[in-house]
Amino acid sequence: MTTETRTPHPVLDQAAIRSLLFRDGPEGNDLHARWRKAVSNELFRYRPGLGSQQRWQLAYERLRALNDEVPAPELLANDPRGLAALHEWTCPVDGATVTVAGIHYNLFLGSIVDDQVSAPRELTDFTTMSRMGTFLCTERAHGNDVPALETVARYDREADEFVLHTPHPGAQKYMPNTSSAGGPKTAVVAARLIVDDKYLGAFLFLTPLSDEYGTLPGITVTLLPERVGSSVDHCATNFDHVRLPRTALIQGAHGQLLPDGSLVSSVGSPRKRFIHAISRVTAGKLCMSASGLGVARAALAIAVRYSYTRHISGPVAGQRVPLAAHRSHYTRLLEHTATAYAMTFLHRAATEGWVTHTPENRADAERLVAVTKGWVTWQAREIATESRERCGARGLFPVNGLADMAANMDGGITAEGDNLAIWCKAGAEMIFGHDLAAEPARPSGDGPLTDPRLLRRALTTAERYWHLAARRDLRAGDGGDALGRWNNASGAALDLVEVYTVGRAADALLAACARVSDPITRAVLEDLSALFLLRQVSARSGLLLAEQALTADQVRAVPETLHTLLTRLAPHLSILTEAFDIPEEHLSSLPMLSGQ
Repeated sequence: MTTETRTPHPVLDQAAIRSLLFRDGPEGNDLHARWRKAVSNELFRYRPGLGSQQRWQLAYERLRALNDEVPAPELLANDPRGLAALHEWTCPVDGATVTVAGIHYNLFLGSIVDDQVSAPRELTDFTTMSRMGTFLCTERAHGNDVPALETVARYDREADEFVLHTPHPGAQKYMPNTSSAGGPKTAVVAARLIVDDKYLGAFLFLTPLSDEYGTLPGITVTLLPERVGSSVDHCATNFDHVRLPRTALIQGAHGQLLPDGSLVSSVGSPRKRFIHAISRVTAGKLCMSASGLGVARAALAIAVRYSYTRHISGPVAGQRVPLAAHRSHYTRLLEHTATAYAMTFLHRAATEGWVTHTPENRADAERLVAVTKGWVTWQAREIATESRERCGARGLFPVNGLADMAANMDGGITAEGDNLAIWCKAGAEMIFGHDLAAEPARPSGDGPLTDPRLLRRALTTAERYWHLAARRDLRAGDGGDALGRWNNASGAALDLVEVYTVGRAADALLAACARVSDPITRAVLEDLSALFLLRQVSARSGLLLAEQALTADQVRAVPETLHTLLTRLAPHLSILTEAFDIPEEHLSSLPMLSGQ
């Protein structure tokens, strides 16, 4: 009788992978450890049976608990890495809390802190959260078209005050979170500045909305219907000739109102002044994509753990096997895990680029933040949906941590600029404002498709193709019809944005792999990179074959190569998702992971 000896799978250095994932700026892993610890608190566990308003109040209670972890909230407001990390860890456990946190710290407090012209403001009420901050920009009739907003702030010379007014229902502010939930609130309100009947551009105005007794005179707040996902108190807010002191105007390089009522600005046009005034939305995009990272990684961690604990009937009578034993189950999770790694490192690169940008490369850094936000939040929604499906009926119950995730990402896809709109803007800029990718060498056909560098070169061919196509299509349009020309080129431009973003994600993932010293761990992460890239190449294989970036034999080899990579990576799926470091306090609280 002989005994079969199985060769053990090589052991990955999970600590090294975890450190790699959360190496984020000077603070490194400590930056993420702060927020991971905060959401491990019992306060952040799911509470069944709460109504909508109780959930709103809970979100503000949790926000105040997060604030207790912040030594200096006014400094956090100007720390893109810190803000993003807060979103990364908070969103998976409560999408409502992360919504009000981003509004208070980034959009509200950040806008005030950025005001370098007005007299120093007293911030204690906001840093201690005795007053909550909110940000009112979007209107009923103006979503992504915010430069056309119609709320008016008219300067009254005699009183040296502004009169804030909503001229018609379409100009009502259509945003969270101005209800009485959470206590007294103050808003930063975007409005058209009018001096002597002259429009000087849209600016931000610091506007108290309510006190402990309710909304202030001239302000009407109407609750909107509850939305899907982890809802907050979305409202329509109306201003009826509300008087504000001169100090309410938030000023900066984009515009300073002098005592004589004249405006001094270093920014040329009213539209550009407004874009400058709401520049906090760039940090907001980083926060939205960070929320996507947190959702994607948490969803996968839950689904993978469930796949090992849930047993079903096997192919032999009386046999029980885990879900994870089925290739049809684990391959989907593996492919999404590869994407989640690429998402994480792309976001780290985009954050680093934004934090360290100079005036000369600001436009490029801002564009990378924007396209990252679009791709990451779209991918996060897809990953959340797949993870929920892999958990069957149990995944449908919010108490198990997955059901609200995709809907919460719907909010991130729309917030801080709708994804399609910001990709259209990026595509239009890139047609002639971005360097054409170098033409790669033609393939010999000898390289293995498991080589991520070969696959990356193939993607460069696709980027160059769509870039040239967008230029061609734009030139082919009617010169006198700007919209028609853009419509003609928009399809190719959007394809350019997508392949450019995917390529940058692959670059960031491969750069991270190169920083791993353990050869076994590095080899597995390179396989993960190849899996990510091969999926991207497979989706474009027809174009790449036509452009001679791949040979016919290489295209035919794609399915077999995917099979090879998935087989090699399958034994490591659990460790790859455990490295996401989702708090055990959260995972063990989910009934389906604790056998309930």
